[in-house]
Amino acid sequence: MQTPDGRECPYYYVDYHRRAMGREVCHLLDGRPDAQRWTSALCATCAVPDIKRANGCPSMRLYVHIGKPWWRFWGKESIQLYADCERSHKVVKNPYVGCGECHPPVQFVVGKDPET
Repeated sequence: MQTPDGRECPYYYVDYHRRAMGREVCHLLDGRPDAQRWTSALCATCAVPDIKRANGCPSMRLYVHIGKPWWRFWGKESIQLYADCERSHKVVKNPYVGCGECHPPVQFVVGKDPET
């Protein structure tokens, strides 16, 4: 479903009934204590839609919480994200790329030209 800033997110849900907006939910925060503080305005600071568009690995798990970066105590709250891999049991440093073990990079081997 499209977030208020126009990106597709698999975890965002809003209940539309006869074109009237109802309850908005982020399913990535289900069961977390931060779910009560979540608003749809935080979707603008969330990297999850971009990560899901760049990396479709089914073994990567995303975890989010609402907070401020530790070096910016004067900043606004935003979505903080970290990821790990179920398969390799490692923390994913760059969720846009993945852990590097589930999907190894493709190597091209160029052989001799058959006409020569």
